[in-house]
Amino acid sequence: QVQLEESGGGLVQAGGSLKLSCAASGSIAGISAMRWYRQVPGKQRELVAAMFGGGDARTNYADSVKGRFTISRDNAKNTVSLQMYSLRPEDTAVYYCNADVRPTMSSKWYQYWGQGTQVTVSS
Repeated sequence: QVQLEESGGGLVQAGGSLKLSCAASGSIAGISAMRWYRQVPGKQRELVAAMFGGGDARTNYADSVKGRFTISRDNAKNTVSLQMYSLRPEDTAVYYCNADVRPTMSSKWYQYWGQGTQVTVSS
């Protein structure tokens, strides 16, 4: 069984910073891409940042966060982080960790989601 667990959300003033972390645990044979999504009530979940796996360090960012957010990962620890700077009220959302994982004893890859962590940016 594979689990993703986020941490680091909270309340911050506009212009401030927060760092989110996500740890994957369980019976993991491999992790490919790791991503951060966010969602506000009544809207679709949107991709915020992604980082490829398998030694490929390429990243993708939503235009709204480019230059302010940085995704990073520690492959040895199966963790991914999202450092957020210059936060704006419109960054307020529940942030979800997402990863493509191959469980042990499986030849297939599956997408897993964390439970989400709330980020609130006050004006």
